[in-house]
Amino acid sequence: MNWGVFEGLLSGVNKYSTAFGRIWLSVVFIFRLLVYVVAAERVWSDDHKDFDCNTRQPGCRNVCFDHFFPISHIRLWALQLILVTCPSLLVIMHVAYREAKEQRYRAGGGDNCHRIYTDPGKKRGGLWWTYLLSLIFKAAVDVVFLYIFYRFYRNYTLPRVVKCELHPCPNMVDCFISRPTEKNIFTLFMVVTACICIVLSLIEAAYLIGKR
Repeated sequence: MNWGVFEGLLSGVNKYSTAFGRIWLSVVFIFRLLVYVVAAERVWSDDHKDFDCNTRQPGCRNVCFDHFFPISHIRLWALQLILVTCPSLLVIMHVAYREAKEQRYRAGGGDNCHRIYTDPGKKRGGLWWTYLLSLIFKAAVDVVFLYIFYRFYRNYTLPRVVKCELHPCPNMVDCFISRPTEKNIFTLFMVVTACICIVLSLIEAAYLIGKR
């Protein structure tokens, strides 16, 4: 990852955010993205390799693993982080569009012409709606992914042992998950930080509406 480019991107997002938006961005960057990159990927790196069943029947282990873990936590979190950060980029793009429009207008009418936008980054008109919709979208993405995690992994926890009787397993076999306690701790941490981000987004949306 190019941290210089990412730092510049964060600076651009912070420039047009409210105080609540800056807190939200700090939580996402420090407690979600960095934890994901530094620790979570390594914790789940052995999820399939060390998924062990008490049978040597060919194909049984793969079928049971696919049944109980239809999609990896890591891939779900990666998709969640991508979707939850995209709306902030839309705000930056909207501001850039305003700045480019202002430059074209002044280039055609001269420096003494009336300005379209006194401050292109001020959250008025269409930019206000873009910013508000981005907050709602971010909160909705986190809510949807929390529901998906709950549907796939009941109560957001992984059991130590799962019982599988799918074909081609010869009978009901016991399968053991690698490091379930550690994975449950990381899952709970990511769920809590996602809930904090939802609350911050809703507070910021209420603040924007109240201020207007």
